[in-house]
Amino acid sequence: MGLRRFHLVFISISVVLTVFMASWAIGQYRAVSGIGFLLTAGVCVLTGAGLIAYGAAFQRKTRTL
Repeated sequence: MGLRRFHLVFISISVVLTVFMASWAIGQYRAVSGIGFLLTAGVCVLTGAGLIAYGAAFQRKTRTL
């Protein structure tokens, strides 16, 4: 596995982890109603979106002909 492929796999795993973290934070917000959990979910969603954009840009930049 090359460095490019490893980087893309690592980004994908990070996106999945942010989705799990956001869903956990939303579940905790529903149970406890703490504003911190809602903020955590929002930050996770934004981070996941940023990682997706970064992964797409990285893939375009390193695409081989």
